[in-house]
Amino acid sequence: MKVVLMGYMGSGKSAISRFLSSKLDWQPIDLDNFIEDKEGKTISNIFADKGVIYFRKKESQYLQEVLKSNDSMILALGGGTPCYSNNIEVLKIEPEVITVYLKASINLLVDRLWKEKEHRPILSSIEDKNELLEFVGKHLFERVPFYSQADKTISTDGKSVEEIAEEITNLLF
Repeated sequence: MKVVLMGYMGSGKSAISRFLSSKLDWQPIDLDNFIEDKEGKTISNIFADKGVIYFRKKESQYLQEVLKSNDSMILALGGGTPCYSNNIEVLKIEPEVITVYLKASINLLVDRLWKEKEHRPILSSIEDKNELLEFVGKHLFERVPFYSQADKTISTDGKSVEEIAEEITNLLF
């Protein structure tokens, strides 16, 4: 079985993937880290050197490569992964895949992203929280139709990583 976590950046995909995979003794895979390892560059450098179109093509290629594995895994996608290159359709037709949308409110996302803004190159030019709020709101509006196609949706506001992992476990077994 492959549990695929999707949601906007800052929704907790990576943290929940690590926690849940150790709890279930499944392989944790963060797609962005997988891409960086395969390409030998950071995501930021891939964008800068090769551009967005190159990145999205590679992202789709590596997603399909990861899904071919026979191992049980918790896969954390990049925030945009389900929204490009027909990736959501690829996920939906895979029989061993269960997709989970980690749904966080705009305010929670903005609070988290503001604190880690320097680690997110796409946010580096944003100068205040209101601008970030507008940025996140616009992106969510565009991406929610893709995220909403997940098999399960879990609201994450006010919940710990442990509580969210428990909810996902209860969905699986």
